[in-house]
Amino acid sequence: MTSDLRLGFSSYSFHSRLSTGDMTLTEVIDWVAASGAEHLELAILSDEPDSPVPSIGWDEAALDAVREHAASAGITLSSLAVGADLTSEDPDESAAAISRVKAYVDLAHRLGITRMRHDVVRHAGVEGDDTPLFEQVLPRIVASAKEIARRAATLGITTSLENHGFFVQAADRVRRIVHAVDEPNFLTTLDVGNFVCVDESPEASVAQNLPYAMVVHLKDFYIRPADADPGEGWFRSRGGKHLRGAVVGCGDLDLAAICRRIRASDFTGFVAIEFEGWEDSLLGCTRGLANARRLLGI
Repeated sequence: MTSDLRLGFSSYSFHSRLSTGDMTLTEVIDWVAASGAEHLELAILSDEPDSPVPSIGWDEAALDAVREHAASAGITLSSLAVGADLTSEDPDESAAAISRVKAYVDLAHRLGITRMRHDVVRHAGVEGDDTPLFEQVLPRIVASAKEIARRAATLGITTSLENHGFFVQAADRVRRIVHAVDEPNFLTTLDVGNFVCVDESPEASVAQNLPYAMVVHLKDFYIRPADADPGEGWFRSRGGKHLRGAVVGCGDLDLAAICRRIRASDFTGFVAIEFEGWEDSLLGCTRGLANARRLLGI
């Protein structure tokens, strides 16, 4: 039901300001609170101690300060999102990758966060037909994700993978991994826009994966044909279309249809706006929030 949707942001929406030091995370939390949004997902930018978003390089006092400031501002820290590659066949590399993600599970727990997305592959795609490679690495992905999920379960944390990174961006591949891991606390962070990166229909793919959603990412894209020449700043879908991030509700996705599917589903909980456009992040977030409220009927 619509009243059970909680609208907020991913900290990645403020990446341009956080990465340059124009805003601190504390200032982002205060801005989100002033906007009337309810929550903030923390998207890890690096593991280094000087990262503007909490990382395994931060000390406990700094983590505690973020948790306490968010609580005082009335903002729920809804989810933690971290990159990872769980496909290595080298035992030492695999163990190190799993150990790193488990460290972020502990970090999430320290911050009072009960939902976490970890990637399972590097973001870059694989040229040509990657199906044989997917079948080859699937058992390693599943075993690693299962180990992490079981560790997270001891702390009351639900883990997930996102339709993120061309290799596992398709709806069916996400579901295959979720079913194969087969842990009650392993689901998907469902990004409504990322399906276009592998040329899938977002309306169809969102509907297929909503039953497994832990968190929904709301975003928008401009889409131009493969033979167009839109200039610099665009990237290509798997099939060659030109894509560029847009303010939520201003791009070419049929967000009205997508949001109708979300409202009609059994999904409840956190919907996080992830703004990746060219516009100033505060402008993009302000207008995106207003559009998201209208589209979701909140």
